[in-house]
Amino acid sequence: MELADRAIGFILASISVTIFTYYTFWVIILPFVDEDHFIHNYFLPQEYAILLPVYAGVCLICFLSVFIGYVMLKSKKKKA
Repeated sequence: MELADRAIGFILASISVTIFTYYTFWVIILPFVDEDHFIHNYFLPQEYAILLPVYAGVCLICFLSVFIGYVMLKSKKKKA
């Protein structure tokens, strides 16, 4: 089980580093590269650099709110 946990941790860390590197390059470096350069083919338009994290944050807040509400309702039923 310990080996599986370590493998999952490595995979999650690798995915996180990859996403961070991609997003950092997209937001910080890409605006200084010419518009007709081939590297722009690998990235979404610049507007999505703001919209995607905002959408992900709203989804996360909604999920956490529903989860906390569910736990609070479930704990009230146990007390009664």
